[in-house]
Amino acid sequence: MTTSPTAGSTTDPAAGPLGLRKHTNGRGHWYTLDGRKVDGVTTLLKDGIPKPALVGWAAKSVAEYVVDNRGAVADMWDQLTRDAMVHELKGTPYAQRDAAAARGTDIHTYAEQLAAGVEVEVPGEIAPYVEAAARWFDDWQPTTLLVERPVASRRWWYAGTFDNVCETPDGVRWMVDWKSGRSGIWGEAALQAAAYTHAEFYVDADGAEQPMADLRITRGLGVHLKADGTYAAHEIDVSEAAFQHFNRAAWMARNNKDLKERLVSAELPTPSWGDNA
Repeated sequence: MTTSPTAGSTTDPAAGPLGLRKHTNGRGHWYTLDGRKVDGVTTLLKDGIPKPALVGWAAKSVAEYVVDNRGAVADMWDQLTRDAMVHELKGTPYAQRDAAAARGTDIHTYAEQLAAGVEVEVPGEIAPYVEAAARWFDDWQPTTLLVERPVASRRWWYAGTFDNVCETPDGVRWMVDWKSGRSGIWGEAALQAAAYTHAEFYVDADGAEQPMADLRITRGLGVHLKADGTYAAHEIDVSEAAFQHFNRAAWMARNNKDLKERLVSAELPTPSWGDNA
């Protein structure tokens, strides 16, 4: 069983060459739609919504690393140049982020197997998170309809992969999003789930495009899987209003990329008012 992307690039076979394709390599994934790169949902949200809390998080991560690893930091003073040491320390938050992302990928893989009714043997580090997912399945008793399927919109030009679409015993169909970070469910999770819910199509296991509307999803659920083996379920808004909020964030993400080139001129010449008098 593969729990995370491996080295080298691969392409999801469950999509035709002129449809939606998901490409993965050792550092992440991206999508192409009809032969052109298409914007990813999570990337649009990352770039389109300000996250000032990340500045404090990054500073705290470096400070905590220095305090918790004083011996290693002292060795750096003796072995590295100033610039090399700065390079090592400033990479601390990104190393933590990448480790958390890899853990999340593994948790999603096991959750997908639980949804299929497969018994899993889980490494100790992530076992509590998978136990939390198993508890959610036991408590909510969902009938899983789809897991980890790529979706896209040609009109709004985005793509992504949802975690789970299920139906609970009361007949409600949910777009479910797993989260395993310490901070729980953020508002962006609703926009992410709304984008998936309102996509034009998903790609089925045979590579065919199927209308998302046919799934009749009416509600969204963010499930926070915790390190102590418990979970917290939160309803997240996947309405048309939430989808329009996603589209506004996507517009900001796309238009923030080249602000200087579009809005700032080249250096102006010094005016010569006196010469014109």
